[in-house]
Amino acid sequence: MLVKEVMKTEFYLISPLAKIREALKLMKEKNVRFLITEKLNPHDTYGIISYTDILQAVVAEEGDIDLLNVYDIYTKPALFIFEDVDIKYAAKMMINFKVRRLLVLENNELKGVVLMDDIIENLMEDIFGQ
Repeated sequence: MLVKEVMKTEFYLISPLAKIREALKLMKEKNVRFLITEKLNPHDTYGIISYTDILQAVVAEEGDIDLLNVYDIYTKPALFIFEDVDIKYAAKMMINFKVRRLLVLENNELKGVVLMDDIIENLMEDIFGQ
């Protein structure tokens, strides 16, 4: 099975210049646990910000949510994989780098996101049937 067969093509972008409050609002509205940060120019890379990043910055570091921007705490560059790669390599990357999601890129443009949950769900369907 290939990454493109499992990846999600619905994802949400946010500017790295946005305030953390805006990121949390968008996450709540869209019911997601992460956002992808937009590229600032064609040669830039995508980043990613998650609940974990926000909790670490705001709670653990005692940061002020109104003083922090997305670029203060996001991960950039985000790890990525290509859509025509076998899903087992996406799983290996997630395990090796201890991440739960990978961006799917083609020619430095975002095509989708592959999540660990989707890989596990697909594996269970293969084992137990649909």
